[in-house]
Amino acid sequence: MTPMDSYKLWIDNKDKDALSGETFTTTNPATGAPLATLARAKREDVDVAVASATKAFATWSVMDPNERARILWKAGELVMSKLEELAKLESLDTGKPIANARLIDVPRTADTFFYFSGWATKLGGETIPVRGAVLNYTLREPLGVIGAIIPWNFPLLLAARKIAPALTVGNTVVIKPPEEASLTTILLAKILAEAGVPEGVLNVITGYGEECGAALVEHPGVAKISFTGGTDTGRIIMRTAASTLKRVSLELGGKSPNIVFADADVATAAKAAVTAAFYNQGELCTAGSRLLVERSVHDQVLETVANGARALVPGDPLDPKTQMGPLVSAEHRDKVVGYVRAGETEGAKRVAGEPRATGEGGYFVNPTVFSDVAEKMKIAREEIFGPVVSVIPFEGVDEAARIAGATEFGLAAGVWTRDIAKAHALAARLRAGTVWINTYNRFDAASPYGGYKQSGFGRENGRAVLDELTQLKSVWVALT
Repeated sequence: MTPMDSYKLWIDNKDKDALSGETFTTTNPATGAPLATLARAKREDVDVAVASATKAFATWSVMDPNERARILWKAGELVMSKLEELAKLESLDTGKPIANARLIDVPRTADTFFYFSGWATKLGGETIPVRGAVLNYTLREPLGVIGAIIPWNFPLLLAARKIAPALTVGNTVVIKPPEEASLTTILLAKILAEAGVPEGVLNVITGYGEECGAALVEHPGVAKISFTGGTDTGRIIMRTAASTLKRVSLELGGKSPNIVFADADVATAAKAAVTAAFYNQGELCTAGSRLLVERSVHDQVLETVANGARALVPGDPLDPKTQMGPLVSAEHRDKVVGYVRAGETEGAKRVAGEPRATGEGGYFVNPTVFSDVAEKMKIAREEIFGPVVSVIPFEGVDEAARIAGATEFGLAAGVWTRDIAKAHALAARLRAGTVWINTYNRFDAASPYGGYKQSGFGRENGRAVLDELTQLKSVWVALT
């Protein structure tokens, strides 16, 4: 599989054209040039994919769990065997530095399959002591067809987070990758077929959200929608899913506070804040885009972060030395630049970062640092999803907690302090699904991940996600 090819839908472990025969073209974010042509799925293609997954569910759901475990483990091994191919494709498709794809995206994708393969043989029910001469026990059973919709910032890894736990407990999956970056999801599906996943267990439909994505959410044959993406889209999905009473899990936006106290290892915290804000071009739901700094060390941290931003020069994502690539599309670049302009208009001070980098043809934006940011400014309240950080001073724990909670989001937060009692107390107060103490953006397939408030509900990763992908049946047996 190479870029500049034509990519089809993946249904019944076969490449298939959209029934309409229509296609669409994606671009290389680093150049703006055409990258690939993909099949444009619509409602009728969703019907075919769901029918395939429904048929496959009858056998996959009752397959020996040891066999499902073997297949998923094999998938992880195959992912690692194709590390270079996957990393290059992900870099070309999303604009992320290939070094990051090699180090994080591909290995973590493999880890996800390795981890969840182990659960295939370990998820069970329980016996319950009830009144009378009766045996009562529970069975945990798969839901059916899972509709998965993923975003463009980590398409390979987030596809694995949807697929692996769903398959391990016996569900089948129809996945819609992002129209901007679908290529590695298609390749991942072919890897799973090579690992032994039967026809129909995993189907990939490529196309636009308002066409095939909406049809997937509306489809009565889909038991659950697992969505990662923007909060506004999440609200639409929730309303639409109500018509068929299907389950929904939503991992949505964030405006994560990264809180640095004066008693922290300030130099380490400031350096980490650069990565927290700008990793993956800031196209990260948990990006530390609000840097809250205790006033006595504010200027020191601001200087370090500004210098760190200036050192991150956007470049060719296929160059192993590049630490920051382009944003995913011209539309998204213009949105991020619009936020930079809004910050300046509202009176914030831009201390680092020109609005646009000089990368010719590509969708580049320089890492941008703002100071003098008021809490009511757009750049302090709204998710930018780009390389823009607002540095905000505070006095004491109570003000830090108040500012941290002053947005509609609640996905993640960071706390930097040597006072472990303070750290634990603040972690308990923060309304966020993940809190990092003296670290940032740490993830593992074993640890649950999700949001509070407008950052959504439901969890991915860990044992927790398996409860959301199964249903519980209570069985009563009279013993007399």
